[in-house]
Amino acid sequence: MPLHRKKRTYDRLKLHLPKQFCQLPKLPFPKDFPECPTKKQFIDYLESYAKHFEINPRFNECVQSARYDEICRLWRVKTVSSSGASRTEVEYICRWLVVATGENAETVVPEVEGLADFGGQVMHIFDYKSGEDIRGKRVLVVGCGNSGMEVSLDLFNHNALPSMVVRSSVHVLPREILGKSTFELAITMMKWLPLWLVDKLLLIIASEGKTLVLDIGALKKIRYGEIKFVPGIKKFSRSRVELFNGEILEIDSIILVTGYRSNVPSWLQPTGDADIWTPAYLVVVHNPLSWAYLERCMELKTLEIGLRLS
Repeated sequence: MPLHRKKRTYDRLKLHLPKQFCQLPKLPFPKDFPECPTKKQFIDYLESYAKHFEINPRFNECVQSARYDEICRLWRVKTVSSSGASRTEVEYICRWLVVATGENAETVVPEVEGLADFGGQVMHIFDYKSGEDIRGKRVLVVGCGNSGMEVSLDLFNHNALPSMVVRSSVHVLPREILGKSTFELAITMMKWLPLWLVDKLLLIIASEGKTLVLDIGALKKIRYGEIKFVPGIKKFSRSRVELFNGEILEIDSIILVTGYRSNVPSWLQPTGDADIWTPAYLVVVHNPLSWAYLERCMELKTLEIGLRLS
């Protein structure tokens, strides 16, 4: 697990959900933490959690392959780690393999005509830290989800001139409703109402669209024209972008908020003709909110866990 994982975040990042919905089993967030902890507070919490339960991740060690050995009925997981000029390969033998890498392993960079000829600064959100170094620049933010909204707001707050590419409509929810977290309100309603009705009630208070976004202040800037919405991209050329509506924008920088993809298929190997995702191959992929399962694992201490976070 490479150390850079905790650096793959921008400086102003905060949890969008209340801390009680994000804490790990057996150890809640400190009481003096705000409802939505900052990036540093969340990292401090994870590190204190690992220390408290004596969890010792193998940093800078990446899985090269993982396959189920049908003869011995065990998993064989090969990893490689590097330290300076040396390279170390290790094979782990285990009964259980828990794949907990999520969907955010590798950056997704779209293929857009002319992007290689743009000439200005192009970065993925993976590398974005702050708008401090882009002050006064005309920045095209490609992507309008929660990260796109937050980065655009951060750019505006650093006196940059952000334009956000929005190809389809979005649902925008306030982060709080009547002083309560929107997420908490939804969870509370789900105790008494069917999910379909909760969805409809939330849509009533949302700006129309398809993608769900929790607003943290960007919507107001958009309404005043301080963050601009632009349609889809047709092509790039040197220092400019042509949009599908024929408009041409002069821009200095591009930030690609275009998401990530899982890299599990590149190293998790099937065996024979069987489906690798069936229970026969003991790949346990659990919803991250299924804390009851994780608590049980911690109590039994019977699982050997192989992680690859890169």
